[in-house]
Amino acid sequence: MTDGPLPKSVLARGVLLLRACGDAGTALSLAELAVRTGLPKPTAHRLIGELVRLGLVERMADGSYRIGLALFVLGQSSPSVRELRDVALPYLGDLHEATHENVHLAVPDGTDTLFLEKITGRRATPIVSRTGGRLPAHCTATGKVFLAQDPRPPRRTLPRLTPRTLVLPGQLARDLALTRARGYGVNLEEAEIGISAVAAPVYAADRGSRPIAAISVTGGTRRLDVDRIGARLCAAARAITRSLSV
Repeated sequence: MTDGPLPKSVLARGVLLLRACGDAGTALSLAELAVRTGLPKPTAHRLIGELVRLGLVERMADGSYRIGLALFVLGQSSPSVRELRDVALPYLGDLHEATHENVHLAVPDGTDTLFLEKITGRRATPIVSRTGGRLPAHCTATGKVFLAQDPRPPRRTLPRLTPRTLVLPGQLARDLALTRARGYGVNLEEAEIGISAVAAPVYAADRGSRPIAAISVTGGTRRLDVDRIGARLCAAARAITRSLSV
């Protein structure tokens, strides 16, 4: 269920349903949508029906709902997202060829990191991330890249995804200081047991000193050479930054 009072506008309530469908990564029943959004079931039914008619949500044969093709097309039409993906994709491909692990392009999304792109393969370690999915920023390498630019500690209780998740403000602050010093973020089994990641920031010349995106390599902890991959990621991130700034 969403935190805080429910929005009053029809548009905002529709967005709640779209976010619930998108975040789930799988089809949801009407009852599940009502629970996830906090909307009364009749309201959820009426609004989801309208979203289906608009093509933004697809109704499955079993009566469940998932994100529709029209919403995917709208998302892909964003000029900033399209430019970022087009510039980054060749570098993401090179990183995958070099590491044979999962490679991500991510952007900040509130308190989360949102994965715009994921390149994987048969030799890559299976992980939970997916294109269009999100994870809490404090326990991901890409998220730490974004958080490291903000000197203020998070003003909320941080969820613990694994026993190694950094949830104490002092622990996280020290880790973010290290991220700033070395130029890349590291997640050591903080989102998934046995899985670690390294990420480097991507900047745009006309958007100040904060990163607009991050690229990462994620794989099995025992297989990941953090220092070597960190250096490779920083080089690729600088190249993407230069291309975006042209």
